[in-house]
Amino acid sequence: MSISATTIPSPSGQPSRRELNKTATREAIAAAALNFLREKDLNSFTVDDVAAVAGVSRRTFFNYFSSVEAAVTSYTQRYLDSVITAFEARPTSESILESAQAALSTVGNTNDLAILAETFSLTQDPQLDRLQLQAWDECTIKIVDVARRRLPAETPELYTLSLVGAIVGSCRAAFQVWCQECGADTSEPSLAQLRQNLDTTISLLRNGF
Repeated sequence: MSISATTIPSPSGQPSRRELNKTATREAIAAAALNFLREKDLNSFTVDDVAAVAGVSRRTFFNYFSSVEAAVTSYTQRYLDSVITAFEARPTSESILESAQAALSTVGNTNDLAILAETFSLTQDPQLDRLQLQAWDECTIKIVDVARRRLPAETPELYTLSLVGAIVGSCRAAFQVWCQECGADTSEPSLAQLRQNLDTTISLLRNGF
């Protein structure tokens, strides 16, 4: 969907200036695309419009994103990647569901979660929803890889895929229900409800419904 936002540390352990500039450019493009979507229909602006506002060339835009839609949905990708990072860092003594619940409860400051929630509410158009689904599918693949390393070697593949599929599917359902109930409201109470939805949906899995 887009190139990774991950920065490569310099020998000092800190991201190099080049990598910081690349991250800033990527974020500027995504922000410009989101701002257009806040005010206009998806078909009312182009890559050239977004590139101009972001202060980059058309060629630079395509170095980072394959389309305007991909730029907008990159917020979902970034959030899911951060959840996976937090999930992978959890103690291996925890169950997969415990680690997932803990990761979801700690990832995302209020501002990041507000942008993610707004993006989700703005991308219910079928064309954008397709890329949202792609982001969630890529998340599933990554979590399956982590789960395989954490579960006993003899764990059946059906168990692993079913477990991860249930986690990812229930999290997406939590966002969908929040969107239906709160729309574009990204106030603190609304975001608290979103976090509660995510916690509740994992609890349902842990308790076997």
